[in-house]
Amino acid sequence: MKKTDIEKECPLCHKKENQVKMGHNRSGTQRCMCKECGISYTIDPKKHEYSEETRQQAIKMHKEGISGREIGRILGINKANVYNWIKKYTAHEKSRH
Repeated sequence: MKKTDIEKECPLCHKKENQVKMGHNRSGTQRCMCKECGISYTIDPKKHEYSEETRQQAIKMHKEGISGREIGRILGINKANVYNWIKKYTAHEKSRH
């Protein structure tokens, strides 16, 4: 039996029968639909999250004087994420003092 056949369980009603495949999402992950309750869901969705190590590296680079835009280019991440991490870090530092 394939991995996707074993893991096809509705996240709402938790039934394993009557689960049908209905294509893939943009990231290539299998989509399914529960015929019991009608919900459509993704089997094992991909996590869109950066590691804590990457966040700390970005903050360290910012402390060294590198701009958020340049940090984004160097690390290959969106500059908005970098700015959000810096904003969160500085707010946390201000609350500690």
